Amino acid sequence: MSRAQGQNPVGTTATSLRVVMAQIDFLVGDIPGNTQLVIDSARQAHTQHQADVVVFPELCLTGYPPEDLLLRPSLDVRIQESLDTLRQANLPVAIVFGAPVRRNGLLYNAALVLESGEITQTYCKQFRPNYQVFDEKRYFSAGQDSCVFNLCGVPVGLTVCEDIWNDGPVEQAAAAGARLIINLNASPFDTDKQERRKALLERKSAENQVAIVYTNLVGGQDELVFDGGSMVYDHSGNLAMEAPRFEEGLYCVDFLYEHHCQPVSQQRPEPLTLEESVYKALVLGVRDYTNKNGFKSVVLGLSGGIDSAVTLAVAVDALGADRVRAVMMPFKYTSSMSLEDAEAEARALGVQYDVFSIEPMYESFMATLEKPFSGTQPDTTEENLQARLRGVLLMSLSNKFGALVLTTGNKSEMAVGYSTLYGDMAGGFDVLKDVPKTLVFQLARYRNTLSQVIPERVITRPPSAELAPDQKDQDSLPDYDTLDQILNLYVERDFSAEAIVAEGFERADVERTVRLVDINEYKRRQAPIGVRITERGFGKDRRYPITNKWKIGK
Repeated sequence: MSRAQGQNPVGTTATSLRVVMAQIDFLVGDIPGNTQLVIDSARQAHTQHQADVVVFPELCLTGYPPEDLLLRPSLDVRIQESLDTLRQANLPVAIVFGAPVRRNGLLYNAALVLESGEITQTYCKQFRPNYQVFDEKRYFSAGQDSCVFNLCGVPVGLTVCEDIWNDGPVEQAAAAGARLIINLNASPFDTDKQERRKALLERKSAENQVAIVYTNLVGGQDELVFDGGSMVYDHSGNLAMEAPRFEEGLYCVDFLYEHHCQPVSQQRPEPLTLEESVYKALVLGVRDYTNKNGFKSVVLGLSGGIDSAVTLAVAVDALGADRVRAVMMPFKYTSSMSLEDAEAEARALGVQYDVFSIEPMYESFMATLEKPFSGTQPDTTEENLQARLRGVLLMSLSNKFGALVLTTGNKSEMAVGYSTLYGDMAGGFDVLKDVPKTLVFQLARYRNTLSQVIPERVITRPPSAELAPDQKDQDSLPDYDTLDQILNLYVERDFSAEAIVAEGFERADVERTVRLVDINEYKRRQAPIGVRITERGFGKDRRYPITNKWKIGK
């Protein structure tokens, strides 16, 4: 049975409003497909929840971030076709959605309201983020005006994402009479983002005496993962409802409006631990990158080490065992322990598993290089050749079977260049690219609490690339606990070398680490993308020149 819009519950004089937050995974650039998602979700929200209004994320028609697709000459035509389709869909419910809108030759990031087949309200985002992964000033002009309107008898103000992180837009809407703020978001995940969002919404709602509906995007887009976690706060700063994170869905909340707009509180999901949230982000990132780009399957090199073990588990959890292939490529330095553990991981997860020795190829290459290498001593050249032969094998399997190659390097290794160009860096997507080595260990232990798939000795044995006899990572690097702390200060917090030393770290460790980070920028620029989980990942976040003479120190 349909619920009449604005109908009061029996025995009350307050106006009622049922809002459904559409936490949906949209595909960047697929404007017709995204438009149909909006239509289907609105109809489902009406049928299943008797919604009065359905709220969608920021720029849902284009997907987020659309980047330079916003500069395409046909953008306006495609958006107009989308709006015409929405108008003609005869939706039985009001919707609030995000789209790029052009006015007087300027493009705006806008929130629009569609009621009874007409666009009745348009709000242009006032604050355009231009930091970390955001680049909105490249594309959008800034709106100037608030937008407050009547929705089923409730005075509602519109804002878009960054507007709520700054003073002005919420205050303007509240001063104009709004008692409910609808905030459309495309807020990407990092490890403590949800807590920062909660602190912000608690303060904004209480200071302005307004309820806030915070609808966030969910899904993976290249290196970004959007974690959903849509929320509702009441006018006193209390969290009334929180949607699950990393899950699509239509999440319903009822409001009663008299003097204030009061949401009916709901039971909330248990908070995710650090390991749970990061693991879910990696799974979602791998699933969406693989599926949205049309790959049939994935393939990765399984070494018997912890990085490839965690990568394999993530891939299986994202795609299913039938779409994952693991390849062990041993050499004479590969230990029997590594061979045993790699096979145990593959069997535990039920994936296709192959063993291809690289020794015959290595010997052939060395025979070809015998003359130019005459009179030289073995060094990292021979070690890197092993990694590059493995890269050739994996890329050949990728070409032949349409499989995406997942690389397995972690953030600590990528930072200091402990990786081989055209070797273990050869591939399409690096699952652990933004995951420090110490967190990789935590993720391995977390995954084993779900089901035992990573042998204990893989977690406890000293990490090694096994490119030389008795090789250990710590032969050439500080221990990972120390290294990751130094990297956090230098890469994510921009401390100078002297400032890091002042934190109590050995000068030799700091200067060596900082130097390695700086000289390996050229490698990272050629690395595959990977899931961003920190506030400062390599890629869009951290942009340093390859060629420079900046000296370490102050």
